[in-house]
Amino acid sequence: MADLLERLFHLKHSGTTVRTELLAGLTTFMTMAYIIFVNPSMLSQAGMDHGAVFVATCLAAAIGCLVMGFFANYPVALAPGMGLNAFFAFTVVGQMGYSWQTALGAVFISGTIFFLLSVFKIREMIIRSIPLALRSGIAAGIGLFLGFIALRNAGIVVDNEATLVTMGDLAAWPPIMTIFGFVLITALYQKQVVGSVLIGVLSITLLSLLVGEVEWQGVFAPPPSIAPTFLQLDIRGALDVGMASVIFSLLFVDLFDTSGTLLAVAQKGKLFNKEGNLPRMGRALMADGTASVFSSLLGTSNTTSYVESCAGIAVGGKTGLTAVVVAILFLLALFFAPLAGTVPAYATAPALLFVAVLMTHSIVHIDWHDMTEAAPVIIAAITMPLTFSVTTGIALGFITYTAIKLVSGRWELLSPMLIALSVLFVVKLFIFP
Repeated sequence: MADLLERLFHLKHSGTTVRTELLAGLTTFMTMAYIIFVNPSMLSQAGMDHGAVFVATCLAAAIGCLVMGFFANYPVALAPGMGLNAFFAFTVVGQMGYSWQTALGAVFISGTIFFLLSVFKIREMIIRSIPLALRSGIAAGIGLFLGFIALRNAGIVVDNEATLVTMGDLAAWPPIMTIFGFVLITALYQKQVVGSVLIGVLSITLLSLLVGEVEWQGVFAPPPSIAPTFLQLDIRGALDVGMASVIFSLLFVDLFDTSGTLLAVAQKGKLFNKEGNLPRMGRALMADGTASVFSSLLGTSNTTSYVESCAGIAVGGKTGLTAVVVAILFLLALFFAPLAGTVPAYATAPALLFVAVLMTHSIVHIDWHDMTEAAPVIIAAITMPLTFSVTTGIALGFITYTAIKLVSGRWELLSPMLIALSVLFVVKLFIFP
């Protein structure tokens, strides 16, 4: 077995051992296992079967990790992405009115395009054409979007006829638990406690059980049936003209999310070569695209690389064996379906709110002395939660960025692709809304 692992992952060459990789895999899994509870909770609000999404989440994560581990040999774990699942459930299905089957079709198409872009190495050209400011603003906007969803799910923010939104009853149990959970998660994270988010979710669930707010459903059981979501995607429906912006948004967010995560993980693990490049970058991106395609077939939103992989790298993970260990743990998690069903929606709200904090950090990269950079970023960021649409935020960010650069006489900073995308967004929003 040791010889086989050495041949597959080149452990000695990477300066690691089987024991270290096992520990790294366990650490990474603990930091991202919250997705097992959060993802079914979010997608069930789109009308999808909670148990089936739970199984799809575990299987999609396992497949993504296995492909990344064996094909790219990187200690990077994958799972259905935060932000992408919110866009799927609340924008595509909730606001735009498409069925979740059609949304899965869009996931399939975006994943396939992502894979092809990686194969033909077009990804670099696209990334270079989009300014860093816009990329940072979109990430921050998705963070604010997640934060708004968390506050709404917890009952901290409620609707109001006069002001659209207002504060809910903070003395109610869900708001109290959300505030407690967020404080707990943040404090544990600052103390570098492994699995801080997972601990927060489970702590709220335990307290809710003790006071009788939720019903105990058990811990272990055979996995639920995946039949309600398996192969239920509607690709023909996703080819509707109105879905073009949805597919682009899924592709765009996944593309930059994955690229940014891989670069962050590579920097943390010192995986760059002497030329400053990441070897097998194309393989890692293809693993991400492949995982998203499988996600759509299984019945969940896009799967993407997780920055929580840095936690495993911090304890010594250097090869794909770390990702394979994470995959095995996700498969074992299939037998914890009753526990996932016990977790109330408000117990996942602090996790969403904390991830929102992490994502809005990207806004520090903005040059605040240049208003032609800063203004479009803020437009993109604030319109996502206020219009309840990631697509609208991306579109308005592109349009305002291009328009402000043109009017200020700085058109030479605009790439042809950026201009073309801005024109397409104008057509989508103002001519054929």
